Amino acid sequence: MHILVYAGFIIINIEVLEIIIDGAFGTHRILFSILGSLYNVLIASFEILALGVIVGCAVFLIRRNIIRLKRFVSKDLDGFPRSDANIILISEILLMTAFLTMNCTDNIMQGRGEAHYIHAGSFPISSFLTNIYAGFSNDGLINIERSAWWFHIIGIMAFLNYIPYSKHFHIVLAFPNVYSSNLNAKGKFNNMQSVTNEVKLMLDPSAIPPPVNPNAVPGKFGAKDVTDLTWKNLMDAYSCTECGRCTSVCPANQTGKLLSPRKIMMDTRDRLVEVGKGIDKNGKDFMDNKSLLNDYITPEELWACTTCNACVDACPVNIDPLNIIVEMRRFLVMEQSAAPSELNAMFTNVENNQAPWQFSPADRLNWRNDL
Repeated sequence: MHILVYAGFIIINIEVLEIIIDGAFGTHRILFSILGSLYNVLIASFEILALGVIVGCAVFLIRRNIIRLKRFVSKDLDGFPRSDANIILISEILLMTAFLTMNCTDNIMQGRGEAHYIHAGSFPISSFLTNIYAGFSNDGLINIERSAWWFHIIGIMAFLNYIPYSKHFHIVLAFPNVYSSNLNAKGKFNNMQSVTNEVKLMLDPSAIPPPVNPNAVPGKFGAKDVTDLTWKNLMDAYSCTECGRCTSVCPANQTGKLLSPRKIMMDTRDRLVEVGKGIDKNGKDFMDNKSLLNDYITPEELWACTTCNACVDACPVNIDPLNIIVEMRRFLVMEQSAAPSELNAMFTNVENNQAPWQFSPADRLNWRNDL
C-alpha cells in the first residue's frame, strides 16, 4: 500500500504539468496532440493509481484512528506529529478525489460535445461517477470541473510548501539516506582513535607517546548536542517517517522503560530545528544554554538501551538511532564521568585487572584448581 500511495501520488502529478500548460495557454489536454493514443493509456493509468492512493490512505487512516495500532498511539506522537500524519493522508485523498472529479465532469462534457472539451483520455474510474453529475447543466459541470482543477493546482503547491515542515520530508530524503547507509555489520562500533592510542600505551609501557601539540584544540568525546553529531545522524533525523517500527521492536520499550528510538530521532530533529532557527536569527555563535542531552533526551533513556540493534534492523529507510545513543553515552562517560555505578566498577576493573572482573590477572586461572 505504501508503494502504491507513494508511486501513485508522484506519477499522477505528471498530469500537473499538463494542467498548468492548459491553464497558462487556454488549451485543453494539450499532451493528447503530442502523445496520441498513448495519452489515453496514461490517463487510464493515472486514474487507477488515484483510486489506489485513495484506498491506501483510507486504510492508513483506519489503522491510525480506528484500529489504533499500538505504535500509533504512543505518547511521543501526541500533538502535532499525530495531526501531521492525518493532515497528509486526508490531503492526498482530497487531491485524488479532485483529480477524478475533474476527469469525470470533463468526460461528460466531451460526450455532450461542449466546445473546448475535445475527445481525449480514457476514464476507467471516473466514468463510474458520471451518474452523480449527469443531471447538472453544462455551466454547472464547467464550474465543478474548474473548481476541481484549481483545487488540485493549489493543493499540490500547498503540499509542496508543507513538506519541509512535516515528517513527510522523508519522501525527499529517504533515497539519499538509504544510499548513505552504514554498510558495516550491525554491532560494529567505531573506535575513537585517541582512546585506542591510550589503551595501547597502557598495555605497552615501552611505547613512545606521540608528541603533544600545544596549539591543538582539546578533543571532545561523544555528543552533547546536535552540533556534535555527524551529517548522517542529522539526515537520519529528517528522514524519520515516525512509523514506530523501531520502538515497537525495542526490548527496553516493551518492558516499560522510557527509551523510544522513534523519540530519539524526533527529539534530534526538533532540537536541530531549534538550533537552526537560533543560528538564522542570531548568527553562527548562537547559544541558548540548552542541549539535546538532558533538555530533550534524558540519561535514563540512553542507559535503557541494550545496543541490540533491533531498531536499526527494523527501520525501512536504514536510520540508525543507536549511533546517536552511543555517542551521547560516550559524552556522559568520558566528558562528565556520569556512568552508572555498575559501569564504573567495570571500568575500574578493566583499568586495573585488564578484565571486567575483580580478580588479579595472576588469579585468573584459579577456577580450575578444584577440577
